[in-house]
Amino acid sequence: MKLAPVFDDLNNPLEQPKVWLNHFDVLEQKRKETLQNKGLFKMMTANEWLEFAKTSPIPEMLFDKFWHEGEICILFSDSNLGKSILAVQIADSISRGQQIPGFKMEAPAQKVLYFDFELSPKQFEVRYSVKNEALKVFENHYQFDKSNFLRVEINPEAEPPTETTFENYLNQSLEQSIVETGAKILIIDNITYLKNETERSKDALPLMKYLKALKSKYGLSILALAHTPKRDLSRPITQNDLGGSKMLYNFVDSCFAIGQSNTDKNLRYIKQIKARNTEMIYDTENVIVCQINKPYNFLAFEFLGFGAEREHLKQVTEKERESIIEQVKELSKKGCSQRQISTELGISLGAVNKYLKM
Repeated sequence: MKLAPVFDDLNNPLEQPKVWLNHFDVLEQKRKETLQNKGLFKMMTANEWLEFAKTSPIPEMLFDKFWHEGEICILFSDSNLGKSILAVQIADSISRGQQIPGFKMEAPAQKVLYFDFELSPKQFEVRYSVKNEALKVFENHYQFDKSNFLRVEINPEAEPPTETTFENYLNQSLEQSIVETGAKILIIDNITYLKNETERSKDALPLMKYLKALKSKYGLSILALAHTPKRDLSRPITQNDLGGSKMLYNFVDSCFAIGQSNTDKNLRYIKQIKARNTEMIYDTENVIVCQINKPYNFLAFEFLGFGAEREHLKQVTEKERESIIEQVKELSKKGCSQRQISTELGISLGAVNKYLKM
């Protein structure tokens, strides 16, 4: 039946050559695809891959060099350092197509789905309004984009069908939201809500496969927020500080972190940890320094400048170091493994091993 139009056009002598050429082109393309598809794999020559890549646009910056279109990106930090504050600020920026002062942006205004598994509506309101102390009410609320910024949270009255698990129902609902809104930008705050045990590779792997499948299926850009375990504040932030599981780090396209300055508790620095679509320019020698500020009705990161990460790290005294060594040895005597000691004291495994040999 599909070939009927072809033979209809053959009645027109002028169209006959074009029709046959188009028909042969389609058959040749199908033949190539059959040769290329090898079960789970698609095989082409390196040159063919380059030609294929030419058909895709260059990914544009969503949040400076930290996050580009088409990427799965992770933003992580210790608790209460402002991950959600920065994530909402990024979502607001993308929904309006306006860059955050101090940070580059290339993408046009577009719809953003912000999955908020952290804040209640009231807590969200506190951050984006002004409190009238006399009347004990919040007023002068910040006006987000009316159509492009969609905040999503769990409906407390919704119950998953008896034939499925909560996790599967959550994933189905997430995909339904993507389909019905047509949004290409997803921000998930935070990733542990999708899978509680992201620190273990066997739990993190299915989650990352699921996010990658979503990204490919719908052409998404995904920013997921994650916590860090207790860390040594005298050491630079690395991929090893990401929730304990390297599986998360290995599967993402980009990754950046927020650190707190030891010189001023109000200061934060933002550091690139991983990048595939760009060079690493915001590394340990060139972090972005900010402060969290709320001049009126919008709590946000305020760009201050650049600096070296070492300027913001804790300086450990000899006395503090001796105390840490004693704690390491005590925990070891109690039967704790080196990994448990590392997590408990927020120091590297290498440091634990070194101190135990002293």
